[in-house]
Amino acid sequence: MSDKDKTVVIGSPEQLAQPATRRSFMKMVGIGGSIVLLPSVFAACDEDDDLVGPGNNGGEVTLNLSNDIGILNYAYALEQLEAAYYTQVLAASVFAGLPANDRELLTDLRNHEVIHREFLKRALGTAAIPALAVNFGNALGSRDSILSTAQTFEDLGVSAYNGAGKYLTSAVNLLVAGKIVSVEARHAAAIRDARDTTGRLFADLTTLTAFGADEATARDGAREPAFVLGQADPFITTTVRIGSQPTA
Repeated sequence: MSDKDKTVVIGSPEQLAQPATRRSFMKMVGIGGSIVLLPSVFAACDEDDDLVGPGNNGGEVTLNLSNDIGILNYAYALEQLEAAYYTQVLAASVFAGLPANDRELLTDLRNHEVIHREFLKRALGTAAIPALAVNFGNALGSRDSILSTAQTFEDLGVSAYNGAGKYLTSAVNLLVAGKIVSVEARHAAAIRDARDTTGRLFADLTTLTAFGADEATARDGAREPAFVLGQADPFITTTVRIGSQPTA
């Protein structure tokens, strides 16, 4: 295993001091490797985050999905949506009144999604699509709406990566996508755990049939870009179109 494979990226030193909880696996994976602090990632977010929000129609973006660049831009669009959502959750007036475990979880998710977004942006370079404009409406008004919307985004993200992976031609890109989707799946389970009143929601595939999951075969969903973008469309005020379709 290379040093790069054993590197853990964190957004703030405080993450290392947080007590172990049922969600600590999201922060403490890779102990024994190196830990890299990227405060510059969050410092650099301010300018981009100013570009996402109500009132900015963001123009139009066309995703050409016939090659790896297009598929990575598709992933970048979804990571923009998630990063913007959790950034706005943390700034919402209701956030301070949430239970401490919820605030810890949502802060972790914000940090992860911002890192995912910035990683893809830098990897794509000049080929990256512009910042997307978003509007989350009433989703930020209560604990229930915040967590239910987060669950939708995380479940959708897992199915999106699963569905797009087969179109990537580079083994390196596929490996990166696999590493990201595994984190998204942990996010989905953690959000479901936070909402759970039954003790089994985090592993209940029957609630994921809309995203293509199958309880009988114990397989998660894999949805095509057109479906995923249709589900995300109510929250994205930028018009996002598919130009060339993906080909396996």
